[in-house]
Amino acid sequence: MDWHIVVTFLVLSGVICSLTFLRAGADTILMGGLTILVVTGVIPAEDAIAGFANEGLIAVAFLFVVSEGIRQTGGFAFTGQQMLGRPKSLTDAQARVMLPSAVLSAFLNNTPVVAMMMPIISDWAKKMRISVSHLMLPLSYAAILGGLCTLVGTSTTLVVDGLLQHQTHRPGLSMFEIAWVGIPIMIIGLIYLLIFSRWLLPERKPAITPMDDPREYTVEMIVEPGCPLIGKTIEQAGLRHLAGMYLMEIDRKDDVIAAVSSNERLEANDQLVFVGIVESVIDLQKIPGLKPATDQLFKLSGPRSERCLIEAVVSDSFRFINMSIRTAKFRSNYNAAVIAVARNGQRINKKIGDIELQRGDTLLIEAHPSFIDQQRNSREFFLVSQVEDSTPPRHERAWIARTILLAMILMVAIANIKMIVAAMVAAGLMTATRCCSATEAKRSIDWGVLITIAAGLGIGRAIENSGAATLIASSFTGMANNSPLAVLAILSLITLVLTNLITAKATATLIFPIAVATAATLNVDLMPFVITITISAAACFATPIGYQTNLMVFGPGGYKYADYLRIGGPLTLIVWLMTVIIVPLAWPFNP
Repeated sequence: MDWHIVVTFLVLSGVICSLTFLRAGADTILMGGLTILVVTGVIPAEDAIAGFANEGLIAVAFLFVVSEGIRQTGGFAFTGQQMLGRPKSLTDAQARVMLPSAVLSAFLNNTPVVAMMMPIISDWAKKMRISVSHLMLPLSYAAILGGLCTLVGTSTTLVVDGLLQHQTHRPGLSMFEIAWVGIPIMIIGLIYLLIFSRWLLPERKPAITPMDDPREYTVEMIVEPGCPLIGKTIEQAGLRHLAGMYLMEIDRKDDVIAAVSSNERLEANDQLVFVGIVESVIDLQKIPGLKPATDQLFKLSGPRSERCLIEAVVSDSFRFINMSIRTAKFRSNYNAAVIAVARNGQRINKKIGDIELQRGDTLLIEAHPSFIDQQRNSREFFLVSQVEDSTPPRHERAWIARTILLAMILMVAIANIKMIVAAMVAAGLMTATRCCSATEAKRSIDWGVLITIAAGLGIGRAIENSGAATLIASSFTGMANNSPLAVLAILSLITLVLTNLITAKATATLIFPIAVATAATLNVDLMPFVITITISAAACFATPIGYQTNLMVFGPGGYKYADYLRIGGPLTLIVWLMTVIIVPLAWPFNP
């Protein structure tokens, strides 16, 4: 056996074991493996770094920016709450979570879809008194299943598409080509989850349980003219069962509605007085058409999209102690607006501008992040800290972001434009229309994911160049007695096992050259094996470590490793069986 093959096998084994057992990131491990292959001469440096120019990888980078534009504008956040409604049973609740998540993830990358849906579902579960452990894992699985239906549904598919074009010089996958196998798998998978998850998923408390926050703020929000909530009842608007907050009264012109009925209809310019914790104040800001009632907010320098919420505790040395916020000219002196005040759990029955500030008051301030640097060492405040994820969404641009996303999908599906081109145009439009700033666009790109993909592509090239791929392919064909269907079943099973042990993208890049060599050895068409790898690598259900969305819901859902195997193991077998049955029918071995 050639020593290049020996080194390649040793590195490949080391990478797989490291990804399985070590805590180091996938990008670090794969780059380490690639470095060894370059140093030992198995692969030249130019081939090792060629993966960084892969079209699929670049398309993934631009899709991060597109997803950030959707997130920054709140394009689906408020709509998601409205769509979920009030379920009649646990199965109904799971269906309301999984169906829209699956559809949405078919056209957006899985990770941002789950990231957007998690806080929505968490708050909704609290209102409906449903354990999040019954919803979070089905959310992740639904996103993965939906991502199997289109070219843009998961970055794994884009990576395989890039490999197909560059290493075989074939045309790439069309927008809905994998839907022939992806849609049946999604439908059967969702049915399986709806039927069995209530028994297979125990009711658990999340690892991090939100404690009651002693700082209850009183905050006033105004219903702007044109707000989509106008004319709706409090119940219909979703303001009756807010998590950690309640609607105390409505100030309407000269009238005060103290005991707010669920059937009370909202009108333009209503001032809604809420009492609740800071996380709920953030949720209020995400509702389009609701803005803090203080007029000082709109006199601050800079757009709201560049501000955030900051908590600051008033000290003894505060120069405006016992003075009202208006008299102290807080906005002029600090370039910040106080939108709520917490005082030892007391209800402060005054307008924001009339509240006289006292020692120990906790102020919820909207300001530019530079306020923190300016006041961190100031004697006027005991504590100054930024509230996480509190930048107000750009609701007025939500329709633009949704239009750009739809245009990108149509460019690929109908106009037959390359995915990388459509993603570049969409990302450029997101920044040009200020759906997200250039800084936010740069920050949204997950460089760890991109390095993982590029390093995996380099290792895959080494597997091919060293002859290891041909050797493995020969072993597969021998095991399967030269039967293409049996080889495809073995390849799918190995890919499913690896994707649960390491990562989907790493698995796809490592197995692809083996698939190419296998098709050449059997003298059959390559496409059945390409589609099999695409589906199998992206179908990670049996462990939390193989796919980002599974790991994202691990803590919030309070899950254990055994939960993933218990419900995800049978789902993995379903995917394997349907792939082996459907793929040869849709993509014959000898077309």
